[in-house]
Amino acid sequence: MGPVAVLTVVVLAVFVGFEVVSKVTSKLHTPLMSGANAIHGIILVGAIIVAGQASDPWVLGIALLAVVLATVNLVGGFVVTDRMLEMFSGHKRARTPASTGAATAGGTAGAGHPGDGGSGGGVAGEGR
Repeated sequence: MGPVAVLTVVVLAVFVGFEVVSKVTSKLHTPLMSGANAIHGIILVGAIIVAGQASDPWVLGIALLAVVLATVNLVGGFVVTDRMLEMFSGHKRARTPASTGAATAGGTAGAGHPGDGGSGGGVAGEGR
């Protein structure tokens, strides 16, 4: 395959990849990132194998560059996935009532704050 054919394949792959990724909804982004991280792990293993079997110095240099880039891509993907999952789990943590001062089901709002003369965090009508 000549250099023009390789460049054509790369350019077409960039356009197709951009179109596919831009159409992904936000609900599917995190699972797709996890799948992409698995693929990048396979790419990293392949780059390590190529680097281990390289006989020419320029092949070794390109293989080591591939190892570095695949590692950066893999770690970056896990960092982004972790941050996205943290964003989703952050909403759930904010909704759970804390044991210090949040109103309980059936209780009075503001009950349980020390020093405010409240009922001490009990349910309404509990009478302490």
